[in-house]
Amino acid sequence: MGANADHTTLQIDLEPIGRRVDIAAGQTLLDAARAAGIEMVAVCGGEGWCYTCLVRPLTGRVTAPTTVEQEGIRPDELAAGFRLACQTIPLTDVKVEIPPDSLATQQRLQLEGRETEHPSAPLVTEIDITVDPATLEDLRADATRLQDAVEAIDGARPVFPHALLRDLSGQLRAQEWSARLGVRRTRLAVPDGAIKGTEERDEVVAIVPTGAPLLGLAVDIGTTKIAAYLVELSTGRTLAKAGAVNPQVAYGEDVLSRISYAIEHADGRATLQARVVDTLNRLVTDLVAEVGAARSQIADAVIVGNTAMHHLFAGLPVDQLGRAPYVPVVSDPLDIPARDLGLDFASGAYVHLPPNIAGYVGADHVAMAIGTGVWETARTVVAVDIGTNTEVTLAKGGRIWSCSCASGPAFEGAHIRDGMRAAPGAIERVQITEGGQPLLKIIGDGPPVGICGSGIMDAISELLRTGIINRKGVFDAQMPRVGNEDGVLHYVLAGSSTAGHGRPIVVTRKDINEIQLAKAAIRVGVEVLLHEAGISHGEIDEFIVAGAFGTYLDIASTVRTGMFPPLPLARFKQVGNAAGAGARQMLVSVPRRVLAAQRARQVAYVELTIHPEFARKYLKSLYF
Repeated sequence: MGANADHTTLQIDLEPIGRRVDIAAGQTLLDAARAAGIEMVAVCGGEGWCYTCLVRPLTGRVTAPTTVEQEGIRPDELAAGFRLACQTIPLTDVKVEIPPDSLATQQRLQLEGRETEHPSAPLVTEIDITVDPATLEDLRADATRLQDAVEAIDGARPVFPHALLRDLSGQLRAQEWSARLGVRRTRLAVPDGAIKGTEERDEVVAIVPTGAPLLGLAVDIGTTKIAAYLVELSTGRTLAKAGAVNPQVAYGEDVLSRISYAIEHADGRATLQARVVDTLNRLVTDLVAEVGAARSQIADAVIVGNTAMHHLFAGLPVDQLGRAPYVPVVSDPLDIPARDLGLDFASGAYVHLPPNIAGYVGADHVAMAIGTGVWETARTVVAVDIGTNTEVTLAKGGRIWSCSCASGPAFEGAHIRDGMRAAPGAIERVQITEGGQPLLKIIGDGPPVGICGSGIMDAISELLRTGIINRKGVFDAQMPRVGNEDGVLHYVLAGSSTAGHGRPIVVTRKDINEIQLAKAAIRVGVEVLLHEAGISHGEIDEFIVAGAFGTYLDIASTVRTGMFPPLPLARFKQVGNAAGAGARQMLVSVPRRVLAAQRARQVAYVELTIHPEFARKYLKSLYF
């Protein structure tokens, strides 16, 4: 990213908030954040002595570290590229990562999701044992002593992984020869090979004090956001949940840009994996602290994500996902030792990655289907999981079709002039009166500084309803609040005196076009699957809308703009983070993992770009 042609203003891309702002040459990165309406922690007011406004420039050139920075920033952080926003002056256009601790307010992260209840039947079960201490008369090894005790209770003789043996003797003596073992009972898995990669043996994966519950972690790694849930394995009860922005956002807003980063940089793949693992470990620290538990109690995990997120997390190549025919390395379920991924859980804990369906329909969509029961219903159901990459499933009469839609990051506020993610200051709801005046709902109830995805959808729907734009997205220049800037029409949502950063917030023709492209991508996915099934809109019994963005959508707006089919509103169900719900189900239930593996193999994947109806339906879907 080079400097602007006039050299007097520079564009600063502030991630993970998703705000872009132009500043004058010579201003600092803290000035840029303030101009964008982003509240950063700056206890000293930008004087340089509190060291709270840490940022990391990712692209472009900035001034060298000052003496203040060299003295106050930890050497390892300075070596990793961290700077003080108040001390750093950009020399070119720059993309900057703002760590969570440097933000005074956090983004809104969707953690809730509708799910069906299932009995707890985890792969890792608890066995409480007490053994006789070692003596000169009883010289059995510590592991043998435990194996004998488990065999006497359970009839099976478990193995101990090397990682767990390292601390076994000390733990056993510290706990006075009593312990709760977490035993991974893979011999109980269904024998038809539905869960591949598991061995027919029992394995001790955790040793904790008697009475300490064994815990599991369910995670949905979204392209933009990460949701994590700490679960009690024996009961299936969710004890705590937490969310974070996917730190990979700083390396690319969408899947393709991250694949490009991984390909173009020698350490790109390792960097993207490390950032996610670090974030997960931080989330785990917060989760176990919230419930007064220890990391060593986490004996199992289920982690889902789209195919690219799955591969990057697992350390798998993604080059082939970036070019036709876009095939994954693996589609079968995987079970990987958590320690091999850099996750700090119980010594022998595994991470279960459910199956992928195709290059752009991944384990997160499988989890969504499991969480909502889409794959188990006799009704005709469409399920849409909206994100930077949107997946669509149609289930009818026992058959399942799925496809992937390149909806892009517009729904997260990217490529929208005043777009931002769902953080304080974002316009999230818009209503336009018959006189053309906007009524706005702002996240956090403060002055607006931008508009998020649900807000831009509402705004366009209202512009359409009131006749300010036509079904092609063209403005009527005679309507109220329609302005003209250098020959480009726009609608003013908030004037400069109302906005938190002193600049007007508007919807431009380019913004409308970005939403047209995104909503058409989703609608054509639905239409092609209906074509494959040979049914019409009216035969859809239920239309499920999943995903964080889908939670906050106004369904009437999506129908008016044509993103969703013209169904009665009662047929739509917004289910929140259903992928997280499905991950929790698979965490505590072996039968749910088996079902996921079986159904994923039965899905008929439809590649939209080569479908004979794609071009015609896509062009039609561009209109409102």
